[in-house]
Parts: sequence; C-alpha cells; structure tokens
Amino acid sequence: MFLGTYAPKLDEKGRVILPAKFRDELSPGIVMTRGQENCLYVFTTREFEAFAEKIGQAPLTDKSARSYARMTLSGASAEMPDKQNRVTIPANLRSYAGLDRDLTVIGAGTRVEIWDSAAWDVYLAEQETSFADTSEEVIPGLI
Repeated sequence: MFLGTYAPKLDEKGRVILPAKFRDELSPGIVMTRGQENCLYVFTTREFEAFAEKIGQAPLTDKSARSYARMTLSGASAEMPDKQNRVTIPANLRSYAGLDRDLTVIGAGTRVEIWDSAAWDVYLAEQETSFADTSEEVIPGLI
C-alpha cells in the first residue's frame, strides 16, 4: 500500500527518484498514465493490469466509458526504474500534468500520484474545506 507525501525533484532528463518507501513495490516495473485532476497515476504492473481489466469490462456502447478508456490507456507508459531508482516520465505525460522541477508524489493506496507541486498545493487548499465538512457517508462504511 502506498502512503505519504514526498517532494522529489524532476531532473533535466525528465526523471524522478522514487521515494524510498515505494521502491520495493515499484522496482519490478511500473505503468504510468494520465490521472484525473491533471496528475499522473503510477501503478505496479500487476495493479495496472487489474485496473485495465476493469476498464475493459465497461460497455463499448457507453460514450463516457470509451472516453475514460481512451484517456487512460492511450497515455499509459510502461517504465522500469534504473539502478539509482529513477524513472523517466515521458514528455507527453510531463506536459499533461504540467510538471516542472518541483514535484509532489503521494501515496494513494493502490497507486502513486505525481503532481506538479504548485498544482498539488492548490488542489489541497481547495479540498480542505469539503474534507473537513464531510458529514455524511462518502465512502460506504467509513464514517
């Protein structure tokens, strides 16, 4: 399970060093793709395969499902961390997420998310009030 928030830097070649706490799970290989809210989703290869299988179960007749599948799968890139635990973020994904030098990498349970740090700060500030004001069951059985 991926947890926590980290602040690595993107190097001049478009690589990021994976947080130490994520390395064991991610070292066999990852798949990264477009995420929602203009971040990147990073999955273990096994978790991405399960995710893609669920996407494939959506009806082709549903326009929203087709669009979601296209956005997710067409942006996907299989990557392998190097010996220094760096992974290259493809240029199209860096552009999609607006990644510059300062990144925020968060653990989101079954996936990792990579955000431009400024975008993450804005998102976090926007979400804090609704998070604090949650008074009904958003996730079944949680509250």
